[in-house]
This record gives sequence, C-alpha cells and structure tokens, in this order.
Amino acid sequence: EIKSLRLRGRLEGNRVVPYPTRAEIERKGLLAGDELLWVDDPVEAFFLQVQGSGRIQLPTGETVRVGYAEQNGYPYRSIGRYLIDKGELKPNDASMQGIKAWVAANPHRRDEVLHQNPSVVFFREITALPNAQGPLGSMGLPLTAGRSLAVDPRFVTPGSLVYLSTRVPKPAAPPRDAGISFQRLMIAQDTGSAVLGAHRGDIFFGTGGEAGEVAGRMRADGRMFVLLPK
Repeated sequence: EIKSLRLRGRLEGNRVVPYPTRAEIERKGLLAGDELLWVDDPVEAFFLQVQGSGRIQLPTGETVRVGYAEQNGYPYRSIGRYLIDKGELKPNDASMQGIKAWVAANPHRRDEVLHQNPSVVFFREITALPNAQGPLGSMGLPLTAGRSLAVDPRFVTPGSLVYLSTRVPKPAAPPRDAGISFQRLMIAQDTGSAVLGAHRGDIFFGTGGEAGEVAGRMRADGRMFVLLPK
C-alpha cells in the first residue's frame, strides 16, 4: 500500500511539512509572481485543474495549451458532493454545468465552495503538440476523443485495453435525458485526481464546447472489462 502512495511536502529546517492548501494559497497570495497565465473566471480555472489539461485563449486570439505539471499533495474533494450534503443541489443536478450555475447565482459563496477542495494542480505550457491532437494523458501520449479512458492506476495498468459499456449524454439534451448507448474498446491512457477506485473511469470526449458540455453531464453506471493476454 505504501508503494502506491506519492507523498509531497516541503522542507522547513529539518522537518517535512505539507504544502499550503487551495484556501491558503489563494487567501494569502502565496504564489504571486509565479503565474503561468491569467484567466478571467476562477470557476473555469478550477475545472481546468479538475480536468488536468486544456487550452486557454488569449485576448490576442492566440491559444495556449497547458498540461499537468504537479499537484500540492492534498486529496481531491468533490465540491459537487459538498453542495449536495449542504442541500444546495440534488445529486442529478451536481454536474459541472449545475455547479457553475449555482456559483453564478451565489457569487458571494464562490470561495467557500471552491476552497472545499484543498487540492491544487499546477500546469506547464505544452508547445510540442500539434493543435489537431488531443491533450497529453498521464502516459505522455495524446488522448483520442471517445477512445481514451482515465483510470486509477492502482487497479488498472496504464496502457491496458478496456471494453466499456455504459450510456453517455446526448449533446444539448435535457438534464435527465437517458442518453445513448456507448459500447466500445478503450485505452487506459490517463489518470485524474477524482478518478479513484477500481470501479471509476472517465471518458475523454474531446475538445471544445460540445465535448465539454457532454463531459460535464456524464454521470452514469457502466461496466468495464480489462482485457489481458493469455
């Protein structure tokens, strides 16, 4: 069990102490001067960290790709679960879109909610990847829309073939739409701070507004079969 852990900390004298939490970093401005880019929406920046990579459009029209560099060592905590436990959202409404809508309607509570997740992801600029290719997964390879799957590497070996059977949302469908059948062979090419346990997997739906909308509403049971050689 210890072998699967990756511990992060910093030295203070001869002691190893934890890195600051999200709340400490943001309230005290602890990383001022180390910014890679500025964005105009803290909530979008939060979900970019949840996703682990993305593209940021600058006022000049230029697009900058960023990818996962490191993390501050704290476990991911779901702000959707926090809002459900507080009675602010019903489980079926705790999608990315539902959370964004709730924060937009309650801006004075934005920091309270975002700071429930102490985990902070740090990014690096990705320059060697053509724009036509997907973001880099945890294996250092571009992800393929509809074929790449994020898994917990403690249970599924990276690079494994995984047959997935589930249902996925229709683009722009009502929140409680039953979705469409999704059955295909996937590749375990990525990981994620929220992808924990043998029974959790996240599909990479692609880049852009429609893909983000579908990914944000994806919340379905399914079956995963890891294929192994004889």
